[in-house]
Amino acid sequence: MDIQHTTASHDNTPSRRGFLALAAAAGAATALGGLPAFTASAAPMRPTASPMLSAADAAKNQLWWQAPGSANSMIEQGLPVGNGRLGALASNDPSSELLTITDATLWTGGLNDKLDSDGQFPYGRDDFGSLTLLARLTVAIPDHDLGNVNNYRRSLDLAQGLISTSYDISGVTYRRQIFASTPDDAIVLYFSQQGGGSYTGTVSLAGTHGESTTANSAGRYASFGASFANGLKYGAAVTAYSGTGRVRVDGTSIAFSGCKDLTVVVSGGTNYAPDAAAKFRDPSLAPERLARNKVLNAAGHSASTLLHTHVADFRAVFGQLDIDLGTSSAAQRELDTWERLQARHRDDIPDPELEAAYLQFGRYLMISGSRGSLPMGLQGPWLAGNDPDWMGDYHTDINVQMNYWMADRAGLSDSFDAFADYCLAQLSSWTDVTRRLFNTPANRYRNSSGKVAGWTVAFSTNPYGGSGWWWHPAANAWLCQSLFEHYEFTQDRAYLKKIYPLIKGAVEFWEARLITTTVTDASGTSREVLVDDNDWSPEQGPQDAKGITYAQEVVWNLFGNYHTATRVLGKDTSYSATIDGLRKRLYLPVVSPKTGWLEEWMSPDNLGETTHRHLSPLFGLFPGDRIRPDDSTPKDILAGATALLTARGMNSYGWSNAWRSLCWARLKNAENAYQLVVNNLKPSANGSNGTAPNLFDIMDMGEGRGIFQIDANFGTPSAIIEMLVYSRPGHVELLPALPAAWAGSGSVSGVGVRGGFVADLSWKNGKVTQARLKSVGGRETTVVAGGASRRISLEPGESVTLRGLG
Repeated sequence: MDIQHTTASHDNTPSRRGFLALAAAAGAATALGGLPAFTASAAPMRPTASPMLSAADAAKNQLWWQAPGSANSMIEQGLPVGNGRLGALASNDPSSELLTITDATLWTGGLNDKLDSDGQFPYGRDDFGSLTLLARLTVAIPDHDLGNVNNYRRSLDLAQGLISTSYDISGVTYRRQIFASTPDDAIVLYFSQQGGGSYTGTVSLAGTHGESTTANSAGRYASFGASFANGLKYGAAVTAYSGTGRVRVDGTSIAFSGCKDLTVVVSGGTNYAPDAAAKFRDPSLAPERLARNKVLNAAGHSASTLLHTHVADFRAVFGQLDIDLGTSSAAQRELDTWERLQARHRDDIPDPELEAAYLQFGRYLMISGSRGSLPMGLQGPWLAGNDPDWMGDYHTDINVQMNYWMADRAGLSDSFDAFADYCLAQLSSWTDVTRRLFNTPANRYRNSSGKVAGWTVAFSTNPYGGSGWWWHPAANAWLCQSLFEHYEFTQDRAYLKKIYPLIKGAVEFWEARLITTTVTDASGTSREVLVDDNDWSPEQGPQDAKGITYAQEVVWNLFGNYHTATRVLGKDTSYSATIDGLRKRLYLPVVSPKTGWLEEWMSPDNLGETTHRHLSPLFGLFPGDRIRPDDSTPKDILAGATALLTARGMNSYGWSNAWRSLCWARLKNAENAYQLVVNNLKPSANGSNGTAPNLFDIMDMGEGRGIFQIDANFGTPSAIIEMLVYSRPGHVELLPALPAAWAGSGSVSGVGVRGGFVADLSWKNGKVTQARLKSVGGRETTVVAGGASRRISLEPGESVTLRGLG
């Protein structure tokens, strides 16, 4: 194994240098990953040179379709854009461009701290609350009826954050571009043409909760503002301008006529503030007025200036990871995205470029949906109406965690901040509600010890410190697992200090909750152990089981992470020793003598569904690390975990398939892991499980109804990365589960590595040809590839290149 050690702090790939230069050219318009809340902000600095990719370079990360989306099927066919707070789905209909616009903070509901008679939380759109749609924007161009259009094409440029549409009418080529700008905090639509054509029509902005839109002739804008019963204020505004023709206010709309080009700018938001002490409101903020200011400020610049500012910002983030899984055939490349998905399923022939594009689509959604505002819930900021299933909330037994597994792995560590900041903002409310309500006598999950401390939440949470549905005691430990894992990737001590109160509060909760029981092992030896009190293994089986495997595993991880946090921060050493003692006494699951599976409950019997969607008892395999295919794990435990995973099957909902794929990758079963990725690429038909035409993952709800649930769009890319790079602090394994479909040749750069590193690697014929590890805070780790291993030591900013790996 040849080693080349460098001390340069910059990346040595030209493309990466280019992306960093783009960020500088944009004048650091916004911090990467940081979208300010909906407040007034300084005007962004503008790039002095064009950051646009050439058509050839853009093609690698471009999806395209030959038909517009239907206004009646926006979830399946609308193309998403977003700036981290605002999200929109675009129909791209030539005669009636429709955007359904969502603000991540536009929630009904509230603290929801009055329990039902069974000691559990209400769960409705008024009490718990729901994410809702902000507005519908329509640009009507009556003369551009689809029946008169030739050569229609629309595309989603993942690398530049840009939707483009083109078509011909009577010898004129019409084009439109749509993007959601983080620097300008607005969504922009730009209409142009070539060949002497023009645009005539109207721009209409409508709220979705009965608001009245008004228009201002002098300012050439339309806007609305209102408030919910919970006191949340919100508003939106739109303006339009052109260098030719006429643009004027007509009633409550903006009319345009004879325009060779047209720019439309829309923005909006709420007075939500991540501050429990202020009841999550900023009373000084007037959303409608602020929305008007934002669109009028943006309208002071040309469309090309707005586009260049956006693209420079977006590319600087997107360009942190690149991936090549092999070359697709010319026949595959000729197909549009929907045809390729259908052909991949029909012909069962690998399409490595499509599979790489699916990963990059997940990264596109992460950049577009998680930059400094609230984190993404079940649908992210992409709705078609005001009734998203499960309120579009934050599910704490897999879904919100899965949303953020990808961020650090895929070069988007800054996107994780939205999740961490959300948890920190909610902590005081979560703590107060837990201490007041968790031990209510009606709660079947209450602590039988009578003690309560720290915090926990229910299966669903909202942005107001509130919980919904049933209590979920282990949710605190799983949320903290995700929070702590971000530290493992970044080695950011300041961040660890920031989240420490969350981790300690969860530890305190479990110190009060654990109870003692006696177990007897196979040899007949009895011993006392600590177990979880009455609980439910998400989401099946008895509701009063003690010592469920899921809880035991997440608490084992929590206590271990707490030990590391106290050591790194040099605090609470005495209390940490107490928790270390509890950890040593925790019961850990055994293999059932009846089924041969790792037990899900402290019972040899299978008390649930064999093929259940959740893999709760396999938490120790993924996302945990306690169970792994090496000498550290007893062979019977490894075999029992493998048997349970096998029994769960290979076909489920998209998010469940993604979790299964990650588990198989951890077991180094490349073909099973890959097959589950392929299963998620199956085209959805009539609401069936699979991928919609716009690549959103669809979850089959039965009776021909499917819903969009975004976690599979993040979980599946996470699985792809895990197949290429596995890491834990102190250990990195390259190509642990490389499937035959990608083995010929490929590369990936920018993969996050736990322990504080970033990895680049290339391979050929299934073997690593070169790898590079750069420290972003880590100092020592062992790199394993092809049966060889090497211990490396680096200072932050240094890198090492490894060649000739066997």
